[in-house]
Amino acid sequence: MLKEQIEQHLLEVQRPSRYCGGELGQIVKDKTKVDVRFAFCFPDIYDVGMSHLGMKILYSLINERENYWCERVFAPWPDMEEVMQREGIPLYALESMDPVGEFDFIGFTLQYEMSYTTILHMLAMADVPVLQRERGEAIAPLVVAGGPCCCNPEPLADFFDLFILGEGEEINLELMDLYHEMRDQGATRTEFLRAAAKLPGIYVPSLYDVTYNDDGTVQAVTPHDGAPAVVTKRVMTDMDKSYYPSQVVVPFIEIVHDRVSVEVLRGCIRGCRFCQAGFLYRPFREKSVDVICEQGKALCANSGYDELSLSSLSTSDHSRIEDVLDQLLEYTAERHINLSLPSLRIDNFSKSVLEKVTTIRKSGLTFAPEAGTQRLRDVINKNVTEDEVMRTCRIAFEGGYTQVKLYFMMGLPTETDEDIIGIAGLAQKVVNLFYDMPDRAKGKLQVSISTATFVPKPFTPFEFEPQPE
Repeated sequence: MLKEQIEQHLLEVQRPSRYCGGELGQIVKDKTKVDVRFAFCFPDIYDVGMSHLGMKILYSLINERENYWCERVFAPWPDMEEVMQREGIPLYALESMDPVGEFDFIGFTLQYEMSYTTILHMLAMADVPVLQRERGEAIAPLVVAGGPCCCNPEPLADFFDLFILGEGEEINLELMDLYHEMRDQGATRTEFLRAAAKLPGIYVPSLYDVTYNDDGTVQAVTPHDGAPAVVTKRVMTDMDKSYYPSQVVVPFIEIVHDRVSVEVLRGCIRGCRFCQAGFLYRPFREKSVDVICEQGKALCANSGYDELSLSSLSTSDHSRIEDVLDQLLEYTAERHINLSLPSLRIDNFSKSVLEKVTTIRKSGLTFAPEAGTQRLRDVINKNVTEDEVMRTCRIAFEGGYTQVKLYFMMGLPTETDEDIIGIAGLAQKVVNLFYDMPDRAKGKLQVSISTATFVPKPFTPFEFEPQPE
């Protein structure tokens, strides 16, 4: 059996626990009682994929259906890939260790463009035809994709049977229900795809004809076989009723975000012109205080983690964030659980919020001025002034913090050398502020600068801006 073959070689690789499954919270089912199997593929290594909140939500959601089974699949590190190629081991799922090619759905999450080549490589490792047109009329396996990069699916249109646009809590089960029904009726792949295209939020590339102008630009996109002319994304309107797991899989090894997270809101009230998430996840929707607290307590109790993160694009923008912190701190303080807010905004950071999040343990604070000069911050619609940066850092230093990380972007539209020099200048002003304060925290200050390269994203005001050469 494949499982025994895999286990024979695990000691040949650096981190065997990436490839063996068996973690606390893993869901294993009797295959004879399962009607539809879904391989949730994350196109990166285990350490990164196991940190992804979307996988945790959909994994638990699908598995709550007794006759559906969702399993996890990750890209192997080169040492494990070498073993798999040498021994003829195909890409497999962690729960059953069955080959991915035996599943009904092979689902990829498209989180970032640099993962696209990994997706194709994983399909090849699974012995699944990479091109959609080469998969024939057998209804399975269906290669599907969801995630933020599905807003611009055309670079991958030749490789996927369909794309799921928007938020997946409802549409994933609708799609699996349709598949279950049509497969049992003997439908072909084409027949299923035509029916799936009628579900709101499903885009089937093979049902659209594209014509081009002489200069290579798109002239027209024409749907056929009943496909809609416009595909609309799916949105969960009531976050309190949106599915959220009470238990997650707990890895044997440390992962990138080694903690449990509660999603407190979706969307963003800001409008930074480079930020795709701020536009894609509109409208702004909050969970209620009681729901956030109940979900956080359940995750901590069922996982054993000693850190709970309140996750969102802008956690401090929650209208009742201090009420959330007050309630959760009563629970976390008694159990020595660290409560963290990774998404803090410079312009609404207050002393009262700081005092609440540092009740258990002080760690570093992260802020994102994004640009080194006010001129460029105005260009990107980052409504943060230098005075606000200094005010926020002063509050942090007075509160005992000695570690601050500042996030910036390089290559933004209209950027000049002065803007780049301004990054170092702003960081130096933060350092000077610390050492000029008579009532500052004791110890040595550590200010870290992190820079990311601007990438134009679809559906943002900067989508057609060029990247710097």
